[in-house]
Amino acid sequence: KQEYAFEFTNIYQEDVRIASVRSTCGCATVRVSKNVLKTFEKGEVLVVYNTRSFLGAKGSTITVVIDRPYYAEVQLTVSGFVRSDVVFDPGSVDFGAVELGRGAERQIDLVYAGRNDWEIMDIRSANQHFEVELDEMARRSGRVHYAMLVRLKPSAPVGYINDQLTIVTNDGGSRTMTLSVEGQVESPLSINPASLFLGVLEPGQTVRRTVVVRGNQPFRILDIRCDDEHFSFSDLPDDSKAMHFVPVAFTAGNGDGNVAQRITIETDLGGKLEAEFTATATIKR
Repeated sequence: KQEYAFEFTNIYQEDVRIASVRSTCGCATVRVSKNVLKTFEKGEVLVVYNTRSFLGAKGSTITVVIDRPYYAEVQLTVSGFVRSDVVFDPGSVDFGAVELGRGAERQIDLVYAGRNDWEIMDIRSANQHFEVELDEMARRSGRVHYAMLVRLKPSAPVGYINDQLTIVTNDGGSRTMTLSVEGQVESPLSINPASLFLGVLEPGQTVRRTVVVRGNQPFRILDIRCDDEHFSFSDLPDDSKAMHFVPVAFTAGNGDGNVAQRITIETDLGGKLEAEFTATATIKR
């Protein structure tokens, strides 16, 4: 199988709800990572291309139905060509969850059946955080076996990995193939909630909330940065521990409208590691 994720972000104040997703072809199955997204939350439409039951060129239109805050339909297109002479085992590179700065590696076996002189000439990727080692394991009776060691470098940033490797061969009829690469680089820091709704406020009204910052080891909070002077942070903890409760205060300004502000927390974990959360509010007279 091959997988691809269409990422989307809710840039609006209201929640966005995905009512349904559907595919026009059995060659692709589809689902969403989460049905309801808060402001600035990210989601994915995950498409699995079925390479076991189909051969040749196949394509599908994916329809995403949104019913909140307004009804809308979005159409996405996927297409591919399924070959029967090349087999990847496993069918994709899945790094799983990787801690920031650790890196990871996975081995993929590639077996070709056909010409005895078939050869891989190059492996390419636009992602600078990938490394690939290629070893030819066997070549006989029209079967060629390669072992690919795919590495994710420790320099990979926090976030989802949804990429691919392009394999270039000497096959004149079909010189390139793609191999999907997926995973998630996770920060040793997490903030809960990642999106903090402060409520509907009147001008001048002050509200106080608390966010929880967790680490995989004890740490100190060095600084909290925010570009909006209406936010304040008092009584910051000075001790080193694996979980901190951070007070957040917000005083509504005089104007009506929505507020959405990113707040950055700097710690003493390796290289002054930072984490962010988003605070939102609505001001009404």
